[in-house]
Amino acid sequence: MNFEHLIQINDPLNPFVESMTREQVWQGLVLRAEQPQLFVIGLDRCVILSRVGDVLERELHYGQAVVRDRVTLTPEASVRYDILPTADYVGGSLTMTIEQPDELQLFLRFTYATTLPVADDPQASADALQTQEIVKSAYREADIDTVRLIRQFAHGGNLEGPLH
Repeated sequence: MNFEHLIQINDPLNPFVESMTREQVWQGLVLRAEQPQLFVIGLDRCVILSRVGDVLERELHYGQAVVRDRVTLTPEASVRYDILPTADYVGGSLTMTIEQPDELQLFLRFTYATTLPVADDPQASADALQTQEIVKSAYREADIDTVRLIRQFAHGGNLEGPLH
């Protein structure tokens, strides 16, 4: 299953939304990669197994469950998470890309690619289609929450100085 959506960070037409800089968004994305427990509900701890250049190998602990992933940082542009598939967990990837079409607008694009089966065949079961929509909705809500937290950290002064 592939899924993609865009969240607007800066809206020049909405004075109620505090603007953020590209740097603040980037620092928030790095914070999410290095301290995901601040962003992911149910994540007990994250162990960074290795860091080579802009690539992190991590182990994520959700109670007894352990998930391994690889995070690739492209400075000031994107963060890609590759979840390593196991017998118990679906593999896949998530890429968060900063998009800035002009000086006033700023967006964050979330692109998912998972090994969940695609159910667009008209003969596919209603359950498979419903599962797909539930997963997409959960992704969207988690991403909205990520942006909310980045905004909160940025405006609380917790994203000061270069993180990467």
